[in-house]
Amino acid sequence: MTTRPRQPWRRAAAVLAGFLSLAALSLGTDEVLHILKVYPPWGPLRAPALNALALSYRLVYGVVGGYVTARFAPHAPMHHAVILGLLGIVMSIVGAVVTIPLNLGPAWYPIALVLTALPTAAAGGVLYRQRVA
Repeated sequence: MTTRPRQPWRRAAAVLAGFLSLAALSLGTDEVLHILKVYPPWGPLRAPALNALALSYRLVYGVVGGYVTARFAPHAPMHHAVILGLLGIVMSIVGAVVTIPLNLGPAWYPIALVLTALPTAAAGGVLYRQRVA
């Protein structure tokens, strides 16, 4: 039986790569939609339809982030994708706790981010696993 050498930096880098990819895609799309005047100037999105639009592409980018994480994981790609999803849950809970009391938009939006962080990241891991199988 062979044991894998511990590679904490590569493991962390894989999760970081997935997080940075989904964050860059999300913020980049936000910026493009602001430039195109689909979104109002930077600030809270108060129109539920705009929040639904933001959620729709964040769901896709969550899958991309899970895929990137799985792709760069030194081993156990699904495990790493799930770690990204759990990190997303924690960050989304913090965001929800901060934004909901401030009434910065519909409360369902940050709650949806919490609920979808793990499934989207895991879906990215599954897509990667299917691709390499």
